[in-house]
Amino acid sequence: MPSDKIIQSVSRAVQVLNCFEKHEELGVTEISKMMELHKSTAFGLIATLEECRLLEKNEDTGKYRLGLELFRLGTKVNSSLRGIVIPYLERLVSLYGETVNLVSADDTYVIYLEKVESSHSMRICTMVGGRLPIYCTAVGKAILANLPEAEADSIIERMDFRKFTDNTICDKEKLLKYLAYAKEKGYAEESEELELGLSCVAAPIFNHFGRAFAAISVSGPASRMTEDFRKKISISLMEFTQDISRKLGYVKT
Repeated sequence: MPSDKIIQSVSRAVQVLNCFEKHEELGVTEISKMMELHKSTAFGLIATLEECRLLEKNEDTGKYRLGLELFRLGTKVNSSLRGIVIPYLERLVSLYGETVNLVSADDTYVIYLEKVESSHSMRICTMVGGRLPIYCTAVGKAILANLPEAEADSIIERMDFRKFTDNTICDKEKLLKYLAYAKEKGYAEESEELELGLSCVAAPIFNHFGRAFAAISVSGPASRMTEDFRKKISISLMEFTQDISRKLGYVKT
């Protein structure tokens, strides 16, 4: 493209995003050095990208990382993640006959990226692009349980707990105790915490930085989601999410 057609500020904003290709988080000073820009110029670009949700700030470290809006837009094309995950979602529906979801963390919420619904499953309140609280969903707890302790604590401190049903965990200590249990098991469950009559099992997906950033769940009526059935589902979920994580470059240490 002719240089007189290029808008410098837009080009620089794209360069800021490209700085994260090999880094999970970067500070303003680091980005300004990488781009050889004055710190105030770099901060202006970063602040604009943050306002547009293309970058997000980690309040614990003070550094920035790629925002969920980039990931959401990426799902509109045939991205590598979507191409990797969808066959697993379809296989889970085929195996267990219940609704399957792919979600990503969005601070104190989870956002639903993909959904494959069983023909005989009950109608479930999730929808692609929808957001639900992280603390009362199996997918949210699966991700939260595998975040660094300080980051998980920060998210929990900022959560606005709401009791959706009598089963909703709204006590921070009880939630932390459950998260430790879920991390040890390798998967999380939710039994009628969000919606009466609905149970869910989920396992986390890790990116190449070893960060739990997404999860897959199988949801269905509590009457069908018996303890033995959930156990069978959890085994498949852990197998599939571990396989997906490896394909994304995650190497378990």
